[in-house]
Amino acid sequence: MRKLFIFSNLLILALLIGWSLIWKPAVWSFTIFGPLFLLGIYDFFQKKHTITRNFPVFGHLRFVMEDLRPKVYQYFVESDTNGTPFNRQNRSVIYQRAKKVDDTRPFGTELDVYQNGYEWLNHSIAALSHDQLKESPRVKVGGPDCLQPYSASIFNISAMSFGSLSQNAILALNAGAKIGNFAHNTGEGGLSDYHLQEGGDIIWQIGTGYFSCRHKDGTIDFDAFAQRAVLPQVKMIEIKLSQGAKPGHGGILPAAKVTPEIAKIRLVEMGEDVISPPYHTAFSTPLELMHFIKKLRDLSGGKPIGFKLCVGHKSEFIAICKAMIETKIYPDFVTVDGGEGGTGAAPLEFSNSVGMPLREALAFVYDALTGFDLKKHIRLIASGKVATGFDLVKNFALGADMCNSARGMMFALGCIQALECNSNTCPTGVATQDKSLMKGLVVQDKKVRVANFQKMTVSSALQMLGAAGLKHPCDLHRDFIYRRTSHSEILTYGELFPYIPKGSLLISPYPLNFEKDMAISSPETFVPDYKKVSPVQVEATSV
Repeated sequence: MRKLFIFSNLLILALLIGWSLIWKPAVWSFTIFGPLFLLGIYDFFQKKHTITRNFPVFGHLRFVMEDLRPKVYQYFVESDTNGTPFNRQNRSVIYQRAKKVDDTRPFGTELDVYQNGYEWLNHSIAALSHDQLKESPRVKVGGPDCLQPYSASIFNISAMSFGSLSQNAILALNAGAKIGNFAHNTGEGGLSDYHLQEGGDIIWQIGTGYFSCRHKDGTIDFDAFAQRAVLPQVKMIEIKLSQGAKPGHGGILPAAKVTPEIAKIRLVEMGEDVISPPYHTAFSTPLELMHFIKKLRDLSGGKPIGFKLCVGHKSEFIAICKAMIETKIYPDFVTVDGGEGGTGAAPLEFSNSVGMPLREALAFVYDALTGFDLKKHIRLIASGKVATGFDLVKNFALGADMCNSARGMMFALGCIQALECNSNTCPTGVATQDKSLMKGLVVQDKKVRVANFQKMTVSSALQMLGAAGLKHPCDLHRDFIYRRTSHSEILTYGELFPYIPKGSLLISPYPLNFEKDMAISSPETFVPDYKKVSPVQVEATSV
C-alpha cells in the first residue's frame, strides 16, 4: 500500500509538472496540489505518527477532528460499563502521557460530581511532598515454595497475544517494558521471538490452547513448556482460567490473521479460526489445578506460578481456596480480570453481559484469600480498564498489589480505537498482520511512548497517595475511596465492600455473605452443589 502510494504520488507530480509546462493555466493546479503531494512524501517517511505514515495526507484529518472536538467532556458520556468504548477523557490523558506532553487541565474538574457512580480519594491535611514518596515501589512475587521470586513493578502490560497484535506492536511493548523495568504479559497466543528480542521481562501466559507448548491434539507438552519456562527473560508464568471480555468462551484469532509464522508459533493449522477451548484439559478439579501449579513451578525451576480468572460463580473460587488449604500448594499470584476487560474479538453478548466487574471481583477475591488466611502467600493483580493513576489507587484500596493494563498500553502505541482488531485492517498497525499497515508503527518511537505512559501513570498514582498522606500502595484501605451512590447518599469502599476477619472462613460460623458459597463448594469439583442449600428449589427447577 505504502509503495503504491509513493509511486502514484511521484507519477502524478511528474504529470502535473509536465502539464504545467505545456499548458500555462495548469500552473495553478500544480501550485495547489503540488504541496499536498510533497506533504504526502514527507508523511510517508516520518516516524512519529502511524496514521499519517500509513495514510499520507488523509491521515491529517484525524488531527483536525481532535482539534474540533469539544473541550469539556462528561466523564460518563462514554461510561465504564461493559462493552462501551474507553472514555475519551482517559484516552486523551494516555496520549499526552505517552508523548510526554503536559497533561494538566485548566478550570478544574470536568466531571459531574453529583452523578451516580462518581468516585474520589480523600486527601489529608498532612499530605506528603514528592521527595517523601518512594519513586517506583516494587512488589515481591513469590510464595513459600517459590525459588526465584520476582520483584515486579506495580503497573505492567496486560495479556495481549502476538497474532492479535502485530510483531511491531509486540516489539514496542517489550522494548518499553525494558526501558521502564516493568513486565510484559504475552497473552495466551504463545511465547514468540518478538517477546524475547528486546529483552524486557516476560510473564508467559498459558491458556487453554497451550500455545507454544502443545501437542498436535491440543494437550499440553510439558517438555516444550520446560524448555521455554527456564529462559532467564521469563519471570513468571500465568495460567489463564478465563478472560474478562469473554469468560467461559475461550480465545479467538480470526483466520484472516493467522499467518504461517503465527501457525508455527502456536502449532495450529492455517486457514481456520484459532479458537481456544473454554476449559483446560490438563486439570478438571481444584485439587488437580493445585498439582498442575506445582508441576509448572517445578519444571520452571521454581519461578512464580499464578492464575488469571474473571470471577463467575463465587463458589468456584472458594473451592480453589479449599484446595489450597488441603494440598498446602499455593499459587504465587492471582490475576483478577474484570468483566469490562477488552479483547480483539468476542461475541457481543459475552463482552456485554458475562463476568463480574473488576471492583466487585477484586474485593471478593481479596476477602476470600483473607478469610482462608492465604493472602500472606499470594499477590493480587488487578486487570480491567486500568489506565490512570486513580484506577491504580482504587484497585490498591480494594486489595490489589499490582495492576495490569492492555487498552492503555495500546493507546500509548497509537491505537485510535478504530474497532477493526478482528478484521486485520487496523489503520495504526497495532492489531493487524498486514505488513503494509504494520510498517507504519515505528518501534523506536513507540517503545519510548509505552515507557513514558507507564512511568507517568505510576507517578500520578504515587502523587495521589502522597495527597492522602500515604507513602506506599499497601497503606491504602477501602475507607479512603468514596462513591456517590445517589444524589443524597455517599458510601466508602469499606461500606460497599466490607472486610471480613482474617481466618474467618476456616471455622464455622462463616460471615453471612460467604455462608452459601462455603456450603456448596468442594475442593474436589468446580461444580457447585446447590442441593446443599436449597434441595426443594433445585428439585423443582429441574422438573
